[in-house]
Amino acid sequence: MPTIGVNRDELMRCLGAQLTETEFDELCFEFGLELDEVVKEENGDVTYKIEVGANRYDLLCLEGLVRNLLIFQNKMKVPRYKALAPPSGQQQRLTIDASTSVVRPHCLLAVLRNVKFTKARYDSFIDLQDKLHQNLARKRTLVSIGTHDLDNIKGPFRYEAQPPKDIKFVPLNQVKEYDAQQLMELYSSDSHLKQYLGIIRDSPVYPVIYDSEGTVLSMPPIINGNKSKITLDTKNVLVEMTATDLTKAKVVMDTLITMFSQYCEDSPFVVESGEVTTPEGQVLTYPTLNYRKEVVETAKVNSLVGVDLSSDKIAELLSKMSLPSVALDSQRVEVEVGPTRHDILHPCDIMEDVAIAYGYNNIEKTLPKSMTIAAQQPINKLTDLLRTSLSQSGFTEALTFSLCSRDDISTRLRKTEAQALEQAVHIGNPKTQEFQVARTTLLPGLLKTAQANRKMKLPYRLFEISDVVLRDPSKDVGAKNQRNLCALNYDKKPEFEVIHGLLDRLMQLLEVPPSSGPGSPDGYHLRGCEDDTYFPGRCAEIVACGMPVGRLGVLHPETITKFDLTLPCAAMEINLEPFL
Repeated sequence: MPTIGVNRDELMRCLGAQLTETEFDELCFEFGLELDEVVKEENGDVTYKIEVGANRYDLLCLEGLVRNLLIFQNKMKVPRYKALAPPSGQQQRLTIDASTSVVRPHCLLAVLRNVKFTKARYDSFIDLQDKLHQNLARKRTLVSIGTHDLDNIKGPFRYEAQPPKDIKFVPLNQVKEYDAQQLMELYSSDSHLKQYLGIIRDSPVYPVIYDSEGTVLSMPPIINGNKSKITLDTKNVLVEMTATDLTKAKVVMDTLITMFSQYCEDSPFVVESGEVTTPEGQVLTYPTLNYRKEVVETAKVNSLVGVDLSSDKIAELLSKMSLPSVALDSQRVEVEVGPTRHDILHPCDIMEDVAIAYGYNNIEKTLPKSMTIAAQQPINKLTDLLRTSLSQSGFTEALTFSLCSRDDISTRLRKTEAQALEQAVHIGNPKTQEFQVARTTLLPGLLKTAQANRKMKLPYRLFEISDVVLRDPSKDVGAKNQRNLCALNYDKKPEFEVIHGLLDRLMQLLEVPPSSGPGSPDGYHLRGCEDDTYFPGRCAEIVACGMPVGRLGVLHPETITKFDLTLPCAAMEINLEPFL
């Protein structure tokens, strides 16, 4: 989630209260925010780093944060945002040329009149644009914002697309004129702008906005012109946005305009609308600043949130969340969604704001009204307990890929393909030879882990508890998962006794005692067997509760060398599911 940094002293001044860090932290928590960090700057200032929701674009600047917190504390009413034509009736106008359709087809226009900037306000204005560019505008690919000093340029404006060589102007904070191709070279080493060059670099034409005198306002989405740059002395701000996504552009325009319209001295929260003429001749007015009404059912809100509130109380809580609401009757609440709350897409979003305003800590905890209560799967619970115990026995856990090559489970384990791949699930059109089948044994993964860590100090004592996949015609998908445990000891000597001792410890944990005799159905014992993966005469089958569950022994030298290992190795693999 995005994090905004605000100066503590400026924040407290705007809130009209001197809150301690703890008090402000509690206020943020009640509103659904988090005071993430408190940073003391080199100049002695204190900055609060506040984490906000990724969809709350109205909280990405100091102005929006303060406004919402004051409304939440009932110290301020929700403003009514308006976009009006100037008293003279002469709106700023922009015409979109058809040539822009191949690069950035949309453009929006609006004006902030009689704005009074201070250093803090100016910095916040620029910072919000940067955050919107990175967040909602997807690094300027969807929307690009341009702000200009209206007193230094003259409308009407035109938005065109020109060949790079035909676009010439003095870019922001430069003194020399460049054409668009030269600008691409100039900013290719700029740490801030070089990331945006690729958006239009390969296009045969670049977008550009001119005023009536041919002055270049901007070459979106890269850079503005120097003549129209805004300063602390700027009074009238022309806001233009070019976009590939018109819906996102409207959201960005509404957010920027509503946040800083409070600084319009003549009429706070009132902005001057602009007219845009499309290539088809359609005349559109921006910003839209649309309001809409939603009706939520009181019973539905109470059911989903887990409270018992009246319609009047729900309306009161929603009004604290910048959603002016009235109770229509005892069963319904009418909610007005304004241009700052583009995150409200569905009645469930409104119900979430009821829960925030009521306070999650104030909601009574109850058991879910369902027939089941969640619990950990027995096999996963057993696995977690065994992981801890095996680690305490001196073995290191490994986590390997669940896919492997056909050779890993066949020839490298000294088995024929027909024998080894009979139970394997094959991957259709595998991307690489390393991921051709789902593993049927955990042993190749541990041997690869040992091979990749040959520079580490001996011995290597590794284990893994994970699923293998085996064919099973009785299952719906023709295969099943089986939870296996595999352990490996790699040292200058095979040290079979280490693996045997781990088996005894494992059976002790599983509460399976040694059997009284080879034929006994209870307990566990070892039974000699032959397996091509293991050294002849050094392999045993693990029999528990009357059935074979795994094998252990000393690996065959050819098995070891095929995994690029050079020292002897003892291993064990066992199926855990019979012990549940």
